[in-house]
Amino acid sequence: MSLRTPDGAPGIPGPAGPRGPKLHASRRHELGRSFQDGGEHYDRVRPGYPLDSVEWLVPGGSKTAADLGAGTGKFSALLAERGLEVAAVDPSTDMLEQLRKAYPGIRATEGTAEATGLADSAFDVVSVAQAWHWCEPLKASTEIARILRPHGVLGLIWNQLDTSIPWVHRLSRIMHAGDVHKPGFRPVIGPEFQRLERHLTEWEDPLTPEDIMELTKSRSYYLRANEATRAKVMGNLQWYLYEHLGHAPGDTVQLPYLTQTWRAYKVHNALPR
Repeated sequence: MSLRTPDGAPGIPGPAGPRGPKLHASRRHELGRSFQDGGEHYDRVRPGYPLDSVEWLVPGGSKTAADLGAGTGKFSALLAERGLEVAAVDPSTDMLEQLRKAYPGIRATEGTAEATGLADSAFDVVSVAQAWHWCEPLKASTEIARILRPHGVLGLIWNQLDTSIPWVHRLSRIMHAGDVHKPGFRPVIGPEFQRLERHLTEWEDPLTPEDIMELTKSRSYYLRANEATRAKVMGNLQWYLYEHLGHAPGDTVQLPYLTQTWRAYKVHNALPR
């Protein structure tokens, strides 16, 4: 998809690059800390995932799944609704509190993709939704191979705004929604996995202009910014949504998304490095 669109409103930066797997570990940790609190707000404003993603990812006959970087449980819930026994893992106590309230049937524990604390060979599927860019991919691959059964499936899922649509791309620039992958993107995974495949789902999330502003407040750029920068972002959003696009408060805006779902299969007899 193209990253070239007309210039934005005054003060709108150029497009941000994707937060790919080459992100330095210390920088990854710094950005990831932005999500340690605010689980209730995150759960309310962040989009869910299309059912199509789960249906493509999960092999027939699967019974158990681990969702790593589970956050407030948006992808965990889809796995559970498909009849799987789900273990959700996240480093944020606040996020997991929201998950436990909403989905008491899902077992939720603190941990990371590199150190899950889960049992060996216990899962048919391991998913990492909207979180692989916060992980150290080779260490995480080794840990995931440990907890997967032979021939188990690793799923990596990303929601991103459909920036092939000009007005959405301009919006993404204002929001500093940097998690838009460049053409040719492939996630880095360890040698414990093979046959990396991709599935793309196009869908729309109905939001009000006010919801879009709240969504912006859940992103790492805004969470880490000072008050002057936050005010600038909100001012640009108000101009774009109300004046430039002509929406009224409370209008329904169908916000286009693309969901990339990647799957790879555990190599038989893969051993930790």
